[in-house]
Amino acid sequence: MRMTVPTLSTWKVAEGTHKPLVMVTTYDYTFAKLAEAAGIDILLVGDSLGMVIQGQSSTLPVTLEEVIYHTRCVSRGASRALVVADMPFLSYQISETHAIEAAGRLIKEGGAAAVKLEGGESIAPTVRRLVNLDIPVMGHIGMTPQSIHRMGGYKVQGRASATGAGSADHIMRDAKALEDAGAFCVVIECVPQDLATAITKELSIPTIGIGAGTDCDGQVLVSYDLLGFQTSEHRPKFVKQFARLGQAVIDAFATYADEVRTKTFPSSAECYGDDGSTPALSRVDKKSISNG
Repeated sequence: MRMTVPTLSTWKVAEGTHKPLVMVTTYDYTFAKLAEAAGIDILLVGDSLGMVIQGQSSTLPVTLEEVIYHTRCVSRGASRALVVADMPFLSYQISETHAIEAAGRLIKEGGAAAVKLEGGESIAPTVRRLVNLDIPVMGHIGMTPQSIHRMGGYKVQGRASATGAGSADHIMRDAKALEDAGAFCVVIECVPQDLATAITKELSIPTIGIGAGTDCDGQVLVSYDLLGFQTSEHRPKFVKQFARLGQAVIDAFATYADEVRTKTFPSSAECYGDDGSTPALSRVDKKSISNG
């Protein structure tokens, strides 16, 4: 059964009958197929691609064209999961008209079923406008990566000592504003668990946490983080590595390089014969067959 926006937006109505929602970032066809085969509910084409795919220091340089491209790849691999595309920096902040055009392209050209944008009260009018035009919107509050310069880095938001846009009261207002504007779901990133719990209880739409504790209605992680592709030990507190694929990839590359340099790859099993279709056999292989 395909995950749809209506299914997800009413997920909390039958409380206790659903398991927590699971979302991961994906950036290409192959990862989309693998995540869907594992039963992932939501595939987010995150602007985190700027960091894990492009090697940027933040998400800010990512362009709309790049997100459209990666969304198109992911959409081809998804037959059941809901595909959500991040709206990159300045694709929705300039004007509502600009936001409508950008979101429309992510749906029309990228094949996304919904878009995600960062912000709360200040961006709620844009969310309402998009929703009224039948473009489903997922919100994102708390630590919003596109606001890195205002926040002074990737820092926990909503602490008791915080004031202004980073205060708990402000983040709660952001959440309510997004729900009132018609968002079908809200991501809560890097806030104290008590605040995320309060927001989740307050909203009738699902919350998806990342560094926000266990009481959210679902969880999201960057796929490259959870799969352990990063070999550095420096990673956010909320990240758990469910595999160590980074080292496995290094080992595979090293073995391949060694076999190429020692001429043990390709072996006869990886070569073609005179007819172009069957593996060539070495003298040893031929002797083994004749003796067999």
